[in-house]
Amino acid sequence: MNATPSLLALRMPSPVGTLTLVADAACLREIHFPKERHPSKRPLPREGENGPLREARRQLDAYFDGGLRAFDLPLNPIGTDFQREVWAMLAAIPYGATWSYGELARRIGKPDAVRAVGAANGRNPLPIVLPCHRVIGADGSLTGFGGGLPTKQFLLRLEGALPPETDLFA
Repeated sequence: MNATPSLLALRMPSPVGTLTLVADAACLREIHFPKERHPSKRPLPREGENGPLREARRQLDAYFDGGLRAFDLPLNPIGTDFQREVWAMLAAIPYGATWSYGELARRIGKPDAVRAVGAANGRNPLPIVLPCHRVIGADGSLTGFGGGLPTKQFLLRLEGALPPETDLFA
């Protein structure tokens, strides 16, 4: 008997490209960018739609429209206990704010685990919803992001965490 829950994938357009959402019948499990830094080695599940996928699409659309600041979705990211601890703390980073990797490590009670926190952050299977884009370098630099730095910049600007781009010739 196969204990793996049946997964479905839903593609949705967004301002950062077509996102692919993956969910089982109860929980959102993954969000994929069109081009990913760490692409999955396993094939995506068949396309379809279920309650968690419809709700995730609705909330993501509201987020991109500027009307949603906090997601309220059933989530089940698959990872180690340490990764899941880091990912859970990502949800505590307020909309419009940024934390450094060191701050994130301190918040989970492991201040010496900055590199491990960075690695876990980079493997976050639910970007945007678990806002790994809000984690930046200690010097304020926009360090690596699974969806690419332009996507990270877009998301942080959308949330007001970065100043708007200025047109020097306007």
